[in-house]
Amino acid sequence: MKYYLIVGEASADLHASRLMTALKREDPQAEFRFFGGDLMAAVGGTQVKHYRELAYMGFIPVLLHLRTILSALEFCKKDITAWHPDVVILVDYPGFNLKIAKYVHAHTGIPVYYYISPKIWAWKEYRIKNIRRDVDKLFSILPFEVDFFENKHRYPICYVGNPTVDEVYAFRSSYTETFEEFTAANGLGSLPIVALLAGSRRQEIKDNLPDMIQAASAFSGVQLVVAGAPGIAPEFYRDYIGNAPVKVIFGQTYPLLSHARAALVTSGTATLETALFRVPQVVCYYVALPKLTGLLKRWLLKVKFVSLVNLIANREVVTELVADKMTVKRIESELRRLLYDQEYVDRQQNEYDEVALRLGEPGASAHAAHLMVEFLAGHSS
Repeated sequence: MKYYLIVGEASADLHASRLMTALKREDPQAEFRFFGGDLMAAVGGTQVKHYRELAYMGFIPVLLHLRTILSALEFCKKDITAWHPDVVILVDYPGFNLKIAKYVHAHTGIPVYYYISPKIWAWKEYRIKNIRRDVDKLFSILPFEVDFFENKHRYPICYVGNPTVDEVYAFRSSYTETFEEFTAANGLGSLPIVALLAGSRRQEIKDNLPDMIQAASAFSGVQLVVAGAPGIAPEFYRDYIGNAPVKVIFGQTYPLLSHARAALVTSGTATLETALFRVPQVVCYYVALPKLTGLLKRWLLKVKFVSLVNLIANREVVTELVADKMTVKRIESELRRLLYDQEYVDRQQNEYDEVALRLGEPGASAHAAHLMVEFLAGHSS
């Protein structure tokens, strides 16, 4: 069968690549065409566009690149129609993907599957109307979404487990590098590592990394290491690091988390990855006009938390410094607790174990692929 996939950022590229690999096991004749990244390209198929051409977030960046986004949207519609796949698989990225779903539903007979559902439980809940109308099957990777979609909105979904569990489990089961080997290989010193995970998009890095560095630089007994995002040039980081003694390493986020004493993390999949590695963390997320956004957050957001760790636990496991709460002083204060308050760290790590239990066993990609092929076989018969 022919599969057309669309992703818009680095974490989705990883999840989609795992799904593609699982689909090939279920369907050895699988053909792929996609808007995606390097990891998807490594699995095989035809890459139509790289997600870097689409990875804009926030009102101003999207507005500035609106022509590029609209052009990609129209191209994508025509490309799907011309190739006529057996299914279109959308991965997160709702601003773009829900428009594609609407088009495919209205103008073709191609089924639309959504893998990693739009986070409408956080905001823009009205999008359930679009999902109900335009999406044939929705595959969830967050356990609390079952209650939201099925009980609140009477829209049946498939919870398949969480692919981040798969990825972390696969890595940890085969990783043997010691702290000394890791630091030697990357030109690091012997001090404990504070990992800085400042996001995968340029805007996130620009907004979060300088304050993270300033706060963490208050501690002399650690070394600061940034997890370089895929597709971001080293020169871009240097603009914000300046002369600070900070190392950036690329393609080694999991090894870095394996050896980190603590982490400053921008909200997103990275918060969950950090928790699964049991690294003490604080969530740092800057936004423009922080005081105003802090007020709007309380009014617009439908959830109490922004990090996946806290959302899955349904309580505050990790401290969230978001909008008006994110200041250098507060980051520094929280990092001090992570580094020197063992009782606080133990409590956080025990909560991490509960989060892992709620997510379930590894196998999300395989489960999703099996269901997709099964549903498609029923659709075509």
